[in-house]
Amino acid sequence: MAKAVIIGIPGETGLWLADLDAGTVKPLDPTGDLATANSLRKTGGTFVKSVDFAVGVSSAQAALSGHVVG
Repeated sequence: MAKAVIIGIPGETGLWLADLDAGTVKPLDPTGDLATANSLRKTGGTFVKSVDFAVGVSSAQAALSGHVVG
């Protein structure tokens, strides 16, 4: 089971690493295949692996209130 997630959202050029065990989110400088996938993302591509649920929301407050509409 994954204990970390790499996140990229529209409008953010960089990627973020969310470490679920540590409870942290940090900027990630992608290299190798991850950098290639990030380049495809910048042109509109989507890459999903080992994630079965993800929702972009407008704020943490929206997520905490149970709203899933961004």
